[in-house]
Amino acid sequence: MELRLLVTFEKVATVLSFTRAAAELGYAQSSVTSQVRSLESSLGTELFDRLGGHIKLTEAGERLLPYARQIIELAEEARAAVTGAEEPSGTLVVGTMESLTNHRLPPLLEYFHHRYPKVRLSLRTTIGDETRQALRQGTYDLGFLMEEETGHPGLESVVLAVEPLALVAAPGHPLAGGPVALADLAAGPLLATEPGCAYRDLFERELNSLGAPVAFMEFGTIEATKRAAAAGLGISLLPEVTVAAELAEGTLVRLDWQPPFTLRTQLAWRSGKRLPAHARLFVEQARRLVAEQG
Repeated sequence: MELRLLVTFEKVATVLSFTRAAAELGYAQSSVTSQVRSLESSLGTELFDRLGGHIKLTEAGERLLPYARQIIELAEEARAAVTGAEEPSGTLVVGTMESLTNHRLPPLLEYFHHRYPKVRLSLRTTIGDETRQALRQGTYDLGFLMEEETGHPGLESVVLAVEPLALVAAPGHPLAGGPVALADLAAGPLLATEPGCAYRDLFERELNSLGAPVAFMEFGTIEATKRAAAAGLGISLLPEVTVAAELAEGTLVRLDWQPPFTLRTQLAWRSGKRLPAHARLFVEQARRLVAEQG
C-alpha cells in the first residue's frame, strides 16, 4: 500500500466527501477518486459505499482507517527523525472556547510563539459536542474541553484544572448579601451564553429540576453576558476566571450559591492517535502553565 494512497483514503474517510477531501489535499476530485479506486483495487475490496451524493465507510474501510492513521503518523514521525530537525515544527489545529482563549491560554500561546516559532497554532472556537466530534473525525489535533465528565468515548484526555464557577450579579442585586436558594434563582431574570456550554447546560438542568422550565436571556458571548449582568439585567453563572477582574473591581458581586456540580478543564485528542512531538510539547506545557495559574 502506497503512503500517498493511504493519506488520501484517510482524508476522505475523515470528511466523508471526495470533493472536500480534494480541496483540502490540493488535488483534482478525479485524482482523489482515482487514488481511492487504486487502493481498493490493491486490497481487493471496496472501502466506501457510494449512496447517491453521499458516501460512508464499508466494514473493510472501518477496519483499515485506524491502521491508515497509525501508518501516516509513524511516517511523519520517521521523517522528522531522519531529517534531524532539532526545533519542533508543524501545524496544530486546536479546538478551544472563549473563556479559555481569553483567560487561560494567553501564557501558553505566548510561550509557544517565542519558544517554538516553527509550530503554527490554528485555534478553532467550538464547544462541547462540536469539539469532541471534530477530534474523533481528525479535523482537530487537540481540543480543550470544560466538562463535568472526564471520560469521553473515542478520546483520550488529561485534566488540566478544576474550573470554579461564580454566580454573579450587579452590586445591590436583591439576592446579594445572603444565602441564595435554587428556587430564588428560578425567579430570574437569568443571563447566559449560548446552549452547549457545559456550565450553562448543567445550571439549566438544576433549575429545571424544580419542575418548571426556566428561560434565559442569551447574549452569545461571555463578555456580553458580563456587561448585561453588570448593567443589572439579571444574574449569570460563569467560570470564575472570566469574572475575576470584575469581582475585584466591584462591577460584579458573587452571590452566595455553590453549584452542585464540578467542571474540569481538559485537553483531549483522538484515542489511539500517536501525537507528534510538537503536539506532545503542547500538552506538556498546557499542563504546566494551567497548573501554575491555580
